[in-house]
Amino acid sequence: MIVGYANDRGGRDALALGASITRLTGGELTVATIYPPGSPGLAVEAQANLAHAAEELGPTPAGYLTFESRGTGRGLSVLASRIRADLIVVGSASGGQHGRIAIGATSDHLLHRSSEAVMIAPADYEPPEEHDRLTLAYVHRPQCDEAVERVAQAALRFGVPLRLITLDLRTEDPDRLRDDLALAVRLAWETTGIEAESDVAEGHDVVAAMRNVEWLPGELLVCAASEDAEPHRVFLGELAMKMLRASDRPVAVLPRGFS
Repeated sequence: MIVGYANDRGGRDALALGASITRLTGGELTVATIYPPGSPGLAVEAQANLAHAAEELGPTPAGYLTFESRGTGRGLSVLASRIRADLIVVGSASGGQHGRIAIGATSDHLLHRSSEAVMIAPADYEPPEEHDRLTLAYVHRPQCDEAVERVAQAALRFGVPLRLITLDLRTEDPDRLRDDLALAVRLAWETTGIEAESDVAEGHDVVAAMRNVEWLPGELLVCAASEDAEPHRVFLGELAMKMLRASDRPVAVLPRGFS
């Protein structure tokens, strides 16, 4: 995975999350700082940022790269493709509420164009001692059914429970929502043999529904790409974006057709 790092709160949150996920997955960690072209002084500052990151990580193995690009999100996407990263990790934008995710220019670019999965850390993120559960936000559509299989495989591989949640915003037939969720639980079982938990969160809006969900300390929320996403690209829909903003846990967004 690749962590987008700057020597600020969001960069440190992303670094902490990336290191935590690396410990869970056993993957390779690369820390990257992006700087604009034609700025020798900022290139030197980028190298200094990586020195700070190395101090923060301590003995955690990692690679360190600086990369020149006109935009941080675009630079992380290009660099992730070059090193064949599976996941890009960034922090919340500056000025965001404690424990919540604020979307800035970098995360907005990644959430609508990235060809790799994107994970965002809430502001002031503190890694848990262990990861308790993967929770997938589910609605009945092909991209979410694909995500059920992929996230179930990940839960099985990493030895953590899987939960599927659907939001009941009192605009649709609740029985149909529960039936769809039951079929998704069955799909997880048929493809991986994992027994997924399920939950229907009720509320008059997304924020209220998310508050009615019980979250474990070491939980990760996963969202699938919108139906509007191009193949192998992230594009976060309106509902998922509201869930992301309301979450006080890290959120991962999968590209369409993620494998």
